Amino acid sequence: MLRTHFAKDIEPGTVKVAGWVHEKRALGGILFVILRDSTGLMQIIAKKDKTDAQMIRTLEGLSRESVVSIEGKAVESKNAPNGVEVIPGIIEILAEAEPLPIDTSPGIKTGLDKRLDFRSVDLRKPENYAIFKVQSTLLQEMQSFLKENSFMQIFTPCLMGVASESGSEVFSVVYFDREAFLRQDPQLHRQLAIAGGLERVYDVGPAWRAEHSHTVRHMCEHRVMAVETSFIENEYDVIRLENDLIINSMEKLQKDCKRELKMFNAEMEIPKKIPILEFPEIYDILEELGEPLPRGEDLNGAAEKKLGEYVKEKHKSDFFFANKFPFKVKPFYVMRDGEWARSVDLIFKGIEMSSGGQREHRYDKIMEQAKLKGMNPESVKWFADFFKWGVPTHGGFALGIERLTMQILGLENVREATLFPRDTERLTP
Repeated sequence: MLRTHFAKDIEPGTVKVAGWVHEKRALGGILFVILRDSTGLMQIIAKKDKTDAQMIRTLEGLSRESVVSIEGKAVESKNAPNGVEVIPGIIEILAEAEPLPIDTSPGIKTGLDKRLDFRSVDLRKPENYAIFKVQSTLLQEMQSFLKENSFMQIFTPCLMGVASESGSEVFSVVYFDREAFLRQDPQLHRQLAIAGGLERVYDVGPAWRAEHSHTVRHMCEHRVMAVETSFIENEYDVIRLENDLIINSMEKLQKDCKRELKMFNAEMEIPKKIPILEFPEIYDILEELGEPLPRGEDLNGAAEKKLGEYVKEKHKSDFFFANKFPFKVKPFYVMRDGEWARSVDLIFKGIEMSSGGQREHRYDKIMEQAKLKGMNPESVKWFADFFKWGVPTHGGFALGIERLTMQILGLENVREATLFPRDTERLTP
């Protein structure tokens, strides 16, 4: 074993620790080496008048980010991380590090593009590790909530035989002797799972959009927590489900990631109930806020931000649901309600987090709406035909994982909340 203890659980006695050389400094006749592992920092201390000369030379020669394993005696020290420091007895250098391509020292600001060029080095900063600890915890809490509520995790295909929505925003790929497409959303196959009688399902996975947007909140590849449930009365059942999922997960996150949230000064105001705004009244609100939007138009970024500020002031909530979008701006599979659609977005701090609502479950209506959207009936046959054979009312949502992480922590760019981002200009590393 290369280690017996992680940084967070070192206690007095014989220990074996391992990690990266985070920092090194000499103070008089004492040499301090700070090691870092995924749980935190630990202090190695060597006094020149008491430590073997060869050990001192080895420690002095360590370069930053070299990987080592050290066996020694852990003793209490009020000045050390976690109140314990290690007096080294045996050291094994597992990998020597060359000079770093970017500076990961605390307080040093490096441009995001350069950081992403050297992402694996950039991730070693404790703040960046914290981002993905928060993201992972958030997902675990969501999955725990869904399991407790009898949802089944499923896996849906990423390759599609036909474009699921707008052909202009899909990535085509060579699939043997024909063209295939990367999915824009696991939406349609979740619905087919419902058609198969699975009743309550969720899928965690990637989705792709071939958008030429290069903004702080858009990427070509992102991940979603996608949930679908059946035998609903209307979209308000979907809203209640997402409301409970968000509030439960945020409360658990606040408890489980106190240290990580504190690193970002992330103050989380969790509402007891997320407010709902609806069209067409939303147009009236935007008019009053000085951000008019023509009736029938979709929300844009400026409108979402204005509405977020309005809800924060009026309802003391960073979240709100926008419901009853104009049908003309929504896909063919939504439940239509005259001019409007039973379609719901979740907005958090002025940015869309999820899109969902009630789906159309009647075969004739699905085909009628596909024609209204100018779609070739043959292109939806693979999906729509299953609705001939009895499908219950259903609905769901797809929640953007990276965007939610970005907004919780107050990050400036969604790429910071993405392990290895893919956008209009980046395909590596």
